[in-house]
Amino acid sequence: MATVAGIPVNGDHWIGGERVSSPTTFDDHSPIDQSLLAQIARGGPAEVDAAVTAAQAAFPAWAATSRQERARLLHAIADGVEARLEDLAIVETTDNGALLRSHLRGVMPRVAHNFRFFADWLLDLGHEDFETRGHTNHVSWDPAGVCALITPWNAPLMLATWKIAPALAAGNTVVLKPAEWTPLTASLLADITAEAGLPAGVFNVVQGYGAEAGAALVADPRVRRISFTGSVPTARTIAAAAAANLTPLSLELGGKSPLIVFADADLDLAVNLAVEQYDNAGQVCLAGTRLLVEEAVAEEFTARFVERAQALKQGDPRDLTTDLGPNIHPKHVERIDGFVQRALDAGAKAVIGGGPNTDLGGLFYRPTLITGAEPGSEILTEEVFGPVLTVQTFNGEEEAVELANGTRFGLAATLITGDQERAERVSSQLVAGTVWVNCFFVRDLKAPFGGSRQSGVGREGGTWSFDFYCDVKNTVSAPWVR
Repeated sequence: MATVAGIPVNGDHWIGGERVSSPTTFDDHSPIDQSLLAQIARGGPAEVDAAVTAAQAAFPAWAATSRQERARLLHAIADGVEARLEDLAIVETTDNGALLRSHLRGVMPRVAHNFRFFADWLLDLGHEDFETRGHTNHVSWDPAGVCALITPWNAPLMLATWKIAPALAAGNTVVLKPAEWTPLTASLLADITAEAGLPAGVFNVVQGYGAEAGAALVADPRVRRISFTGSVPTARTIAAAAAANLTPLSLELGGKSPLIVFADADLDLAVNLAVEQYDNAGQVCLAGTRLLVEEAVAEEFTARFVERAQALKQGDPRDLTTDLGPNIHPKHVERIDGFVQRALDAGAKAVIGGGPNTDLGGLFYRPTLITGAEPGSEILTEEVFGPVLTVQTFNGEEEAVELANGTRFGLAATLITGDQERAERVSSQLVAGTVWVNCFFVRDLKAPFGGSRQSGVGREGGTWSFDFYCDVKNTVSAPWVR
């Protein structure tokens, strides 16, 4: 048991309703000051086997549980999240370095909402019966079985519960493998589910490294669904393992999203939305990191952007006035800086930033804006996942669309214009799972979410989540003779 900011957190796995240790552990450090937070049980094939066995044993009873009872328990979990909202926010800020004010005001309330939304959606889930030549078609959603959920470090609990809630609502049992850099709030969630009365084995947590715990989990033939959020290379490995068992999978992967500013845009709005892309120190898959600005307003836009970006306060994310916290890990900061230095060496220019914040030290990277990068260069085509944006200019809609679609990704796009017809024309041509027009990060759980191209496979949200986490069945009945 560790104590994080005065809050007890158990470092063991959660398997079959009990805490389970491992022979070895790994260290979990805070990105804020790189202090040791906890020693975490290091799971591998043995712990994964135990968790899948527990989940499989719990599945028949949970699948047979009424929709009303499953929904009640999910609401009880949401109640538990809300009761411990401040603890969850403090622990997650300490563990992943994201802003405490964001966790308190938005992220943790969204965690509770994830459970409430899918509980309520379950009760309304259905499809009207329809007839075919006098025969009745009835569509139903049957629980699939054990679900393996592998989640990232940039919004650990919110992104985990975005998967956990619909999987449980659908009547499945879950084995969660949280990211090894941010395991703590998953452990707290296990406590909350137990206090809410969720039956043992329905929700399990195995901590560890991807090559050990993650690999064993996705290769287990008893797993009937895999949902993963993370990098493209890891997704390829997971997909190969899933293929051996024909396990359906949902992948939400990287992004290199464009933020397109036309000359007729409200420049105040455009600058505000562009600066917002530094949120979470740039560690947001949806971020519009490629600023595409029409030539006629590029100079004014850039000047105003620089003024706003330089006013951002970088520092301790526990301070509620901080705008930018640290990046997650020394290896990740090294990766971010590698992208930036290679771009500068190739002739690009850093208008602001361009390296670590030496005044703060540690894992703080200055918000960076790069201009003059060569078309097709990696800084314009590969995901940096840090506080690094680029500017390119265009003339006209055709060139804007060509630049926007000029990567192997297709997760999101943001379009800023004062012309509604233009917005409709351009949006229809963008390759992206989500397009925002004159706004950013407006997300409704009813909407489909996922990426195109190498940004992902499948869609989740609303009924799309139940379509994935269930076996959708059509029962056709001949007319009954009375």
